[in-house]
Amino acid sequence: MLEVALSSEPPWPEYDWVALATRAARAAIDRTPHGELLTIPAAVEISVRLTSDEEVHQLNNQYRHKDKPTNVLSFPMVQPDLLETVTQNSDDGEVLLGDIVLAHGVCKREAAGRGVALDTHAAHLIVHGTLHLLGYDHIDDNDAEKMEAIEVDALASLGIADPYLINED
Repeated sequence: MLEVALSSEPPWPEYDWVALATRAARAAIDRTPHGELLTIPAAVEISVRLTSDEEVHQLNNQYRHKDKPTNVLSFPMVQPDLLETVTQNSDDGEVLLGDIVLAHGVCKREAAGRGVALDTHAAHLIVHGTLHLLGYDHIDDNDAEKMEAIEVDALASLGIADPYLINED
């Protein structure tokens, strides 16, 4: 069973972010070999924090040594190759997959630049962040293609168009 713990800080607007984050994370997990995480008896938890560019800038600098804000950061709690073992042997019935943090200003600017609503772009970034929690990455082209295909499929299930299509007009 998936649980999303969400905290939202200004300047994020009022919205049902918990429902959006839950739908996005479920869509991402369901399209991976880890889809069974959605049906196991253990509580599988993802923490999502919607915060300011300043906080994300600080986290990005501290953990990735990049002195700038970014749209999304993911902090996995379980190594992907141990995920099945951890879920089967969870002694307290809870598995913490990790944390996803989104920066409001960066997300808002990117959404505007893509001509989509903030919640649509946030859903994409939560799908993206969830895949990182499951061990997916986009460092090399092959891994990037696999991750992107899962993202596009997950977003389509949410009624969101492929964010990677290039508008040739």
